[in-house]
Amino acid sequence: MARTKVYYVYITASFSRVLYVGMTDNLCRRVYEHKHKVFKGFTSRYNVDRLVYYEETNDVWVAINREKQLKRWRREKKIALIESINPAWEDLYRDLCEGGLIIPTEIIST
Repeated sequence: MARTKVYYVYITASFSRVLYVGMTDNLCRRVYEHKHKVFKGFTSRYNVDRLVYYEETNDVWVAINREKQLKRWRREKKIALIESINPAWEDLYRDLCEGGLIIPTEIIST
């Protein structure tokens, strides 16, 4: 029996609330990579490593289009979306990934 693939659209933030929107098929691994600065770039430069929002879908095209949509949104609209489910801007990573859902096992480094 084939497992259904899950895709995530997510928003990470720094303590000063710099935002990053991304899409992945392994949310815990990807946020782990942000937290440990596995890749050099925007999120490592600005310490954007706190998972503050995510959505999931089984359709990769829905995820890709949703990521593009969120990236086009103005900052104020992204903040309203985050605060609709996470008003305190808590890091959701610990409960989601260390709380038994998925602990990253595959870290890709290039």
